[in-house]
Amino acid sequence: MSLRSSLRSLSPFALALAAMLPHCTAAQAPAEAHRFAGAGDHFELDGKPLLVLSGEIHYARVPREYWRQRIRMARAMGLNTIATYVFWNVHEPKPGVYDFSGNNDLVAFIKTVQEEHMHVLLRAGPYSCAEWEFGGFPAWLLADPKMATALRTNDPAFTAPVERWMKRLAKEVGPLQVGLGGPILAVQIENEYGNFSNDPSYMKHMRDVFVAAGFTHALLYTVDPSKALAKGEIDGVYSGVNFGTGRAAEALDILAKQRPGQPLFATEYWPGWFDLWGHPHETRPVAPQVEDIDTMMRRGASMNIYMVHGGTSFGMMAGASESTGAYRGNVTSYDYDAPVDEAGHATKKFFAYRDTILKYTHEKPLPVPEAPPVIAVAPFRLTHSTSLWEHLPKPIHSDLPKTMEQVGQSYGYILYRKQIVLQPGANVLKLDHLQDFALVYLDGKLMGPLDRHFHEDTIKLFASGKAQLDILVENTGRLNSTKKMRDETKGIHDASINDLPLRGWEILSLPMSTEPLVSEGSHVAVSLTPTPHFAKGSFTLDKVGDTFLDVRALGKGVIWINGHPLGRFWDIGPQGTLYVPGPWLKQGRNEVTIFELLKNDAAPALAGLTTPILDAPTPGYDSDPELNHKPGEEFVPAPLESPATSPANKPAATSPHTLGSIGGK
Repeated sequence: MSLRSSLRSLSPFALALAAMLPHCTAAQAPAEAHRFAGAGDHFELDGKPLLVLSGEIHYARVPREYWRQRIRMARAMGLNTIATYVFWNVHEPKPGVYDFSGNNDLVAFIKTVQEEHMHVLLRAGPYSCAEWEFGGFPAWLLADPKMATALRTNDPAFTAPVERWMKRLAKEVGPLQVGLGGPILAVQIENEYGNFSNDPSYMKHMRDVFVAAGFTHALLYTVDPSKALAKGEIDGVYSGVNFGTGRAAEALDILAKQRPGQPLFATEYWPGWFDLWGHPHETRPVAPQVEDIDTMMRRGASMNIYMVHGGTSFGMMAGASESTGAYRGNVTSYDYDAPVDEAGHATKKFFAYRDTILKYTHEKPLPVPEAPPVIAVAPFRLTHSTSLWEHLPKPIHSDLPKTMEQVGQSYGYILYRKQIVLQPGANVLKLDHLQDFALVYLDGKLMGPLDRHFHEDTIKLFASGKAQLDILVENTGRLNSTKKMRDETKGIHDASINDLPLRGWEILSLPMSTEPLVSEGSHVAVSLTPTPHFAKGSFTLDKVGDTFLDVRALGKGVIWINGHPLGRFWDIGPQGTLYVPGPWLKQGRNEVTIFELLKNDAAPALAGLTTPILDAPTPGYDSDPELNHKPGEEFVPAPLESPATSPANKPAATSPHTLGSIGGK
């Protein structure tokens, strides 16, 4: 019998369970060291064949109270391993300041996986991608101007903070490596580097960083899409392949040819895809995926389903992507059309995957864990509102505009203010390096929006005389892939009117990292003037459960509930609801606070639904010339003639850039 036939004849789940049982009593006895390694065409754990059947779950995208339920869902689908990225930016929010508490308690997550008799693949980075803000890199890296060329290179400007971080990470999770009796079978070096560049010396350096940090008691590995395998691999280090629907046979063949004599491993198999603002909701069909899983199982290939449960990019952690040269922010939901949906429920894909996996492992199906309860919340209104202009911090004075990173800010908003003198007629304001979305005001009156999504950086100001210019800029999410990540500083670099540079600015940092205070005495939001504002409302519950907050009456902004940051909303679709975890709600009064750039309704009504809306209309998408021009063609955006014809005032049926009409729907 061949090694691969022998592997198929064994139950990988049973092997996993047997291997993990000693770990469950680690508190009572010293942890027993184990050995995980490649052995010809298969992996072995303590000398016995192990087929790694993994599902990816990101602890930062799941409320801590639900970690165990999501892990049990993966196990019930027939998996024996959990993979997770480690997002550097949530653990080191400022240089040398670390956070491994609460939802960032990585050790607790790994131990929970261990308690559920499963293994761990630790995707340590330092780069993650994952449609996460800046691919998991901390934004403060960009405060160093050298990062424009240093990111993901051997430049000490990048490698010095990486080495410091990896040593700190190893201090947390190093004892949990399999060779020390822990559940971590393998630790990933970098991530899809072949998609970024081709520098073998950099990848070897990264390997040395991991070894020096203490990641020497687990298998080290790299991952890349099939077309980039050769550019991202390291001699002597295991390499796996990433691919999506319908490509299993092809991708495994490429891996076998590129890395002969090693076990086959689909290190990312994509059951779905991510969503972008203004782009129709993404799904993937089940039938060809069942064929893919059947192919992988039949060939004895280990696999990691990315994602088995996607979760949510809470707060401002959703990143951004590029399509045909256009920047587009990722939505808050990371449902990913995964087998376990955003709220932890089994889908049709879950059962189809499970049936295919169990056909090969010969295990009896485990009971599907009960999903958290879902409740409806009766409609309620956001009634108390206050203008942003009434709550501004002290300004920073600077001759030139400074970016968020230059003022020590990572996320949120930044305001640039200056007194100007305008000439009669059209005055052309041009913003240099606008990232990502700006509202331009003269004396508090909105002149119009400028949006990086549509390559906009100029607007005509029809006024004359002295005026106060305000430019309010939103960080809509940093790119999480490609070399353009190096140029992801947020805000503006410079500004001019009629080609004359503007100097002498007041800069106001608005990170909004915590829930803003909106008092009950604030006035009711009845004005139709499109003023950036905070608003507050509340609802009362007799019982607690998950719900999906319907935000379709809102325009563009961010939202908190009982102090927890839910994420961004934007009425250009496709996401129409935000997932609200039950543990964040309470019996009795629950408070909702928003910051809204532009609004649809003077006093919008919200409600909690029992099913999500992830496929809301994306008006104008099909007619958007930028998204439909042929690759290689230069896109020339239409000029903004005046506030009356600016994209903010175009009908929703013809432009995805409406953000809701300024004066209400």
